[in-house]
Amino acid sequence: PQSTHARALRSKPSCPPAAAMNPAMAAELRRRESESVLFSRLLSFAHSALPDPPVSAAARLSALLLPHDDHISRLPDALLRNIVSRLPVKDAARTAALSSRWRGVWRSAPLVLADAHLLPDLIPAVTRADARRVPSVVSLILAAHPGPFRCIHLTVSHLEEYQGPLARWLGLLAAKGTQELVLANRPPPVVLRLPAAIFGIDTLTRLYLALWKFPDIPRTAYFPNLRELGLCTVVIESRHLDSILARSPVLETLCLQGNMLMDRLTINSRSIRCVYVVATSDLDITVEEAPQLQRLIVWVASTCKGGSPRKTIKIGRVQALGLIGYLEPEFHTLQVGDTTIKPSAKPSPFTMLPTVKILGLKVRFGVRNEAKMLPCFLRCFPKVERLHIESKETIESSSKINLKFWKESGTIASICSSVNLIIFHNFRGDQCELCFLKFILESAQMLTKLVVVYRKGTFASLAEARSKVDPLFDVSWASKCCSLRLVQSALAEGEGLKILNFKRGSNFSLSDPLAFTGRC
Repeated sequence: PQSTHARALRSKPSCPPAAAMNPAMAAELRRRESESVLFSRLLSFAHSALPDPPVSAAARLSALLLPHDDHISRLPDALLRNIVSRLPVKDAARTAALSSRWRGVWRSAPLVLADAHLLPDLIPAVTRADARRVPSVVSLILAAHPGPFRCIHLTVSHLEEYQGPLARWLGLLAAKGTQELVLANRPPPVVLRLPAAIFGIDTLTRLYLALWKFPDIPRTAYFPNLRELGLCTVVIESRHLDSILARSPVLETLCLQGNMLMDRLTINSRSIRCVYVVATSDLDITVEEAPQLQRLIVWVASTCKGGSPRKTIKIGRVQALGLIGYLEPEFHTLQVGDTTIKPSAKPSPFTMLPTVKILGLKVRFGVRNEAKMLPCFLRCFPKVERLHIESKETIESSSKINLKFWKESGTIASICSSVNLIIFHNFRGDQCELCFLKFILESAQMLTKLVVVYRKGTFASLAEARSKVDPLFDVSWASKCCSLRLVQSALAEGEGLKILNFKRGSNFSLSDPLAFTGRC
């Protein structure tokens, strides 16, 4: 017999069936979901390029009551201000409760304000409600502290509702001597116009902007102290960037990531040392005169369409350029001086850049036209010592690209006499890859290490991977002290873009920022 509870449930009226969704409403929901996913990826991509705040909120500030005297408070004011300026903003403000003297220290210390440090502790993710509460707290802090501001790092605030306050913030930052500013917009999938008040902060030494639309630049704008500039997914025209570069006389590092509306980048600067361009493929790059330029790093996104016209990378007067990469025959036309590099052009002193010691290339070895351009590119850099090559996947590989093909391409000075390290990425064991590596091993007299890197999942086992490089030992190696190292990369498809980021590329303490295999 059924229980009373079961009979009661059965006797309850059934819920009405769900109404069929209107097709237009369903399409609108799908569109919104697609936009949300796209924007989340865009936001993650932009934030991957932004520098971290100079202070961390991971540590906890605490006061320990001891019977002996307070020796810390006896320290000079300058040293106390230095201590407080290295604390997250909430902890820095809390020091004012210690004593009347500490209250003055906090107000005079160079402040570090990161809005991420104003969020509730231990939350798993930033919610829109949390982010909406942050701007009001930022307004209070900026108004209360007399400055100077060592660093302002605003990356989690939703600013679409605070455009008026944002302009006032920038005015306060200009009046109170801000040195570093990281400003990222978090709107719905639209790009807000950046307030023109940004151009009034002439004390800036470091500026990173993400997800903004650039305004017209006033004639009075000038950045006399700016040394580092990063523009990440910013809607900006080439003429605007030209104007900024012309008004930044001490700029050393320029980072561009996924910027829209730009069709060219022209470098004409006597101070710039590093130019980093990532995922901005539809861009002609011209280095006219840059006597201090040491690094030109170009990383094209894997989503670029090969059918689009090639973009020109033109290298003019450079005396210190030591690193260039990644050149891609699929997307790039290389021009040195007034000469366009192509198979029919004969090498000459006017088409060579002997200062370059580190070179990065991305090649589809199975595509004949791209393979023909590889020796032409290499001949432009006769003194290269470190060669980074990424093998790009080829759908259909030409059987004519064999060892004979490479030998007929002729002698390459850098391969024969200067290259001592080669890192070959994305090895798949294809015949066209093996033929090129055999050619290298038979020619490279100074080579001491060949690192062959394959992605996880390319081969079923380490034994299979080793069997793929066995044919390399069938040829006579030109260098008797060369070693071959087989490495499995821990990076998935596309993750190399995250590794070779602005922080690594512009870090001059790393002699070779391209030398990252991501090995397990």
